[in-house]
Amino acid sequence: MSKLTKIADGHHRAVAAMHNTPSLLGRNIFDELFGDFPTLARKSTSGYPVADIFSNEDGSTTLEFALAGFSKEDLTIEIQPEKSSLTVRAEATTEGDTQRRIARRSFQKTFVNYDSNLDLTASTADFHNGLLSVTIPRKETAQPVIIEIN
Repeated sequence: MSKLTKIADGHHRAVAAMHNTPSLLGRNIFDELFGDFPTLARKSTSGYPVADIFSNEDGSTTLEFALAGFSKEDLTIEIQPEKSSLTVRAEATTEGDTQRRIARRSFQKTFVNYDSNLDLTASTADFHNGLLSVTIPRKETAQPVIIEIN
């Protein structure tokens, strides 16, 4: 056996040993990368669409969604005041378009206002260049009332 063959054979054994050596969690590197593909696919799409939530200086909250490939007619925003929730959804159709793999996947995202400090029914939405922005104003806080004693 030549020196080069020994090195290559040793390298292959080292790589095989690395892939067959259990990790701390009992799985090897190969399994982590390729072994459970359905779980990996689910993890890679569970955050779809990308969303950002932030508070504005006036106390309102804005939800932004990156929705490349959609039009505003594809989107539905539903508010359920009794549940203090706002749902953004899209049912994507790919009829006649077999090449789209990333854009135009169906989704539904629901956000709940657990503090009940936002006026969901006064929300506004804007869709421009694939970015959906939903702004929800803060509820007016009740002003103290002074009662005059007779």
